[in-house]
Amino acid sequence: MSWRIPLFGSSQQQQTDPNFHDIPTQSWYPPSVAGSSSRPSTPTSSSASPYQRSSDHSQSSSRGQPSPAEAAGIIARLKDKSIEELQRLLKDKEAYNAFFNSLDQVKIQNNVRDELKKETLQLARENLEKEQRILELRNQCTIIRTTELAAAQDRLTDLERQKDDIMRSYSPAALLDKLQTSMVKLDEESEELHQKFLEKDIDLPTFVQKYKKLRTAYHKQALLHLAGQTSLR
Repeated sequence: MSWRIPLFGSSQQQQTDPNFHDIPTQSWYPPSVAGSSSRPSTPTSSSASPYQRSSDHSQSSSRGQPSPAEAAGIIARLKDKSIEELQRLLKDKEAYNAFFNSLDQVKIQNNVRDELKKETLQLARENLEKEQRILELRNQCTIIRTTELAAAQDRLTDLERQKDDIMRSYSPAALLDKLQTSMVKLDEESEELHQKFLEKDIDLPTFVQKYKKLRTAYHKQALLHLAGQTSLR
């Protein structure tokens, strides 16, 4: 937090003390502090509009300067100081820092900073305490990836292959092929039965019963095969 603190004494001290104008302007302070006037000009209603005053206030805040209320509090702390005390504040960095850190606004900022620091340290400690648990979980994930996950992936691949085989076996083309194979088998069985009848290996009633059954099944499957081919076109 960097504020420019106006340093000046009472008007009576300025008029009676002959050494007032001997305050060194070259010090360790920035030129804007050391070379500032002891009596900052105050714009009147005739010299500055409300818009200009608002603009000046926003520019002052953006440069890190105190607000008018804060500046008034600082001036109240400085107005009763002697010229020697003001000279010491200008020349002695430790004295200046001591005065600066005694301001209420600075104390508030320091307290906020200390609280944030404590909270950050507490969060860091909690994160460090969880580090071991995080490592354990990471190791478990590694084990799962290399063993259980690999086995599960192999099982999944096998199941997907079985599913593909089942889907292919029940596809329309596969069912038509199965019908065709069954038709060929029924036709061969009926021909064999007919040949046995010609060779008189079976009697007529038995031949008629079995042959009728085989040919009925054959023609049913033939009709199904034809209907399937038609639907696929």
